[in-house]
Amino acid sequence: MAPKREPSSTTTRLKALGEQAAAHLYRAENRRLRRTPRRGRLTGRAALLALVLCSLIVALAYPIRQYVSQRAEIAELREEAGTTSERVEELRELKARLQDPAYVEQLAREHLHYVRPGERGYVVEGESRPETHRPSDDAAADRPWYRNFLDGVDRADRAEHP
Repeated sequence: MAPKREPSSTTTRLKALGEQAAAHLYRAENRRLRRTPRRGRLTGRAALLALVLCSLIVALAYPIRQYVSQRAEIAELREEAGTTSERVEELRELKARLQDPAYVEQLAREHLHYVRPGERGYVVEGESRPETHRPSDDAAADRPWYRNFLDGVDRADRAEHP
């Protein structure tokens, strides 16, 4: 038998390189085909996470709103308590002043036009006042009590008979 002739080393190398390249391409194509096709950006896990976050936001929205409104109400009540305590202090001071008989006498002389025995009281009609416009409550406070009483009776009488 005749010995086999060995192909040239360049041919052998080229053939081996071609086979390697073909095998590499075959493997790469096989890997590409085995991969799952790419889906959109939103995966199942991402959708579930978004759903959980949305449900948490919805579940916490009402309690947070209630919390904020209650804090605002507490602030209003504290402010009201402060003004009430100031009013209580004013009333305590007034009560202390009303314990003084001289102050009570002064108020009776000013508002009820009381006079001491032996004194003569005068009520001046049409007295000019430095203020041009006064609310009716202030004007009624400056008049004698019997005038306010009689004016109230007159108003009530006019209301019954139009």
